[in-house]
Amino acid sequence: MPGSARQSHIDWDLTEEAFAKFLACLDPEPSRAGEKYEALREALVKFLDWRGALFPEELVDEIFNRVTRKLEEGETIRDVPTYCHGVARLVFLQSRERPGNERVELEELSIVAIPKPDVTELRQECLNHCLRQLPAENRELIIEYYRKEGRQKIDHRLAMAERLGIPLNALRGRAQRIRDKLERCIRRRVKEHNLRPGR
Repeated sequence: MPGSARQSHIDWDLTEEAFAKFLACLDPEPSRAGEKYEALREALVKFLDWRGALFPEELVDEIFNRVTRKLEEGETIRDVPTYCHGVARLVFLQSRERPGNERVELEELSIVAIPKPDVTELRQECLNHCLRQLPAENRELIIEYYRKEGRQKIDHRLAMAERLGIPLNALRGRAQRIRDKLERCIRRRVKEHNLRPGR
């Protein structure tokens, strides 16, 4: 049943050991494995972006999680990059069926299209205003969550989860809920600005 499969996926947590196993399947030499990981990640982001995925970076995280889980469960994958691309097609199709696909990525909030001469200042003002509305703990968490890029991002989030004493998937869920609140706040703020007299 789809529901039980989804629940099973949620219950699994990415560990450093599992991720190391994934990297070793790309290349047994750590530095080369890191390079191949970055190249594969970039290729998958482009693959998803070209197909119109709203959150390609987040979907790639999900792809790597699924493949890593398969490896952790003992499945033999002869060609990990090719397998990842196959999983990417499935993940993309599933993402299209999810509600709320109209959301704006937190990383893209600074490029919300607002036809005003002071557009840069307004974007920053909206983001800053909405960040200030968050409890300090949530504000610090969401800023920290998006601080790194590429391989560093995964290592950083693993360290965050360990520091907070929660599974990585729980951290992702918490960050998603905070991001959703920020997005709704920013949309309201932009709309209010555009409705002001004289604007």
